[in-house]
Amino acid sequence: MTARHDIFSGQAEALSDDAYDDDGYLLDGDEDGTRPSALYDGDQLEREERAALRRVAGLSTELEDVTEVEYRQLRLERVVLASVWSEGTLVDAENSLRELAALAETAGAEVLEGVIQRRQKPDTATYLGKGKAEELRDIVISEGADTVIADSELAPSQRRALEDVVKVKVIDRTALILDIFAQHAKSREGKAQVELAQLQYLLPRLRGWGESMSRQAGGQAAGGQGMGSRGPGETKIELDRRRINSRIAKLKRDIAGMKTHRDTKRGSRRANGIPSVAIAGYTNAGKSSILNRLTGAGVLVQNQLFATLDPTVRRGETPDGREFTFTDTVGFVRALPHQLVEAFRSTLEEVAESDLLLHVVDGSHPDPEGQISAVRAVLADVDATDVKEVIVVNKADIADPEVVDRLLRNEKHVVAVSARTGEGMDALVRLIADELPQPDISVDVLLPYNRGDLVSRLHEEGEILASEHVSEGTRVTARVNADLAAELTAYKAV
Repeated sequence: MTARHDIFSGQAEALSDDAYDDDGYLLDGDEDGTRPSALYDGDQLEREERAALRRVAGLSTELEDVTEVEYRQLRLERVVLASVWSEGTLVDAENSLRELAALAETAGAEVLEGVIQRRQKPDTATYLGKGKAEELRDIVISEGADTVIADSELAPSQRRALEDVVKVKVIDRTALILDIFAQHAKSREGKAQVELAQLQYLLPRLRGWGESMSRQAGGQAAGGQGMGSRGPGETKIELDRRRINSRIAKLKRDIAGMKTHRDTKRGSRRANGIPSVAIAGYTNAGKSSILNRLTGAGVLVQNQLFATLDPTVRRGETPDGREFTFTDTVGFVRALPHQLVEAFRSTLEEVAESDLLLHVVDGSHPDPEGQISAVRAVLADVDATDVKEVIVVNKADIADPEVVDRLLRNEKHVVAVSARTGEGMDALVRLIADELPQPDISVDVLLPYNRGDLVSRLHEEGEILASEHVSEGTRVTARVNADLAAELTAYKAV
């Protein structure tokens, strides 16, 4: 029997255990807990839900075989994950926490435990609430953890208050993703973009420490030291803010200069009539694997979140000989920090300027539709929603056939592939050829044999319909773009 108190009468009412399902929800409510049961008081949550701190099993990455230690860092950071479930279903909340565990492991941490707190909204003071924060402290002590990671962005005050309770370092999802980006950025532009995002995140979170800050002590009545102890205030933190703002301004100027260089390259490709295909998608969906399979680019491939950050441009060719470019972009993730979206805006503009977008989805992921929604939300932020989109369901060899079939039915332009086995890659190449812009001007020209350069351009940029070698030269019937058609005007066949 489970005893509950009626908040109006103050008397206890007993409910049998049969009134609840296996997850502790009342049976007269929705199974996913999204609709309140008849015993809800207004918009409040169930009393047992509010009192529960749900542990999520299967998150630990602690080594079971000590022989693996040579492949891991000598001393991994030991972390406990904490999440507030305020909307959606329990499955969504657990998927988000499992993704946070994968992010933590990518950053070089060892996940010991994960907990979820059911609340209408995160506590404004300690994120979890004072009581649940104290329970989290007990878990941290029992597990021997040295860091707590929250599954959302914490306000500076929330972070400090939670640290005061759990007595270990507390970071949030944004700080974790920024740390991973800092580890994986290799190019000069990538490093500058990550540093800019880190500084923008750090600026409102600066706080002073120690006597070097020259804090104001106040008078004796205020608990200070009295005369001679009144300093000028925390002047050092103001100097830090000024230095960070100066560095942010310099990084923005540097990134703007790099953007000009990329725009010049893109403009050159446009002038030559070369279409572009951008590859975007959720992190670890297999974008680099598909690029390697299509072009032999040799980009790093690793079963790890955000393994590659720097954009890669490679040349491709359709079965009928038309050239185009592939651009591999940075991976996305749920709740991608807005600082990163802004810092990588110049890189993400490659997607907005492309002729075709290959949106790669991990077909083996528990929630592929959630991945698609998260990626499209970021693309909307960079005004890339007007680009023609092809959904590429990767990892079809290990995905649930029913999930793959559902995606194939629900999306308009979609193909299922496996970058590992090569399954479906021929169909993907044909789909790219069909969706790329086609030359639209028909020409019938007779090119003298000393103009082999024009014949070569016809094969590269146009679509050859017929070709014949005659005594005067090469007669070609083709469809070409406007620029090439203008150059061929003088050689029109009669």
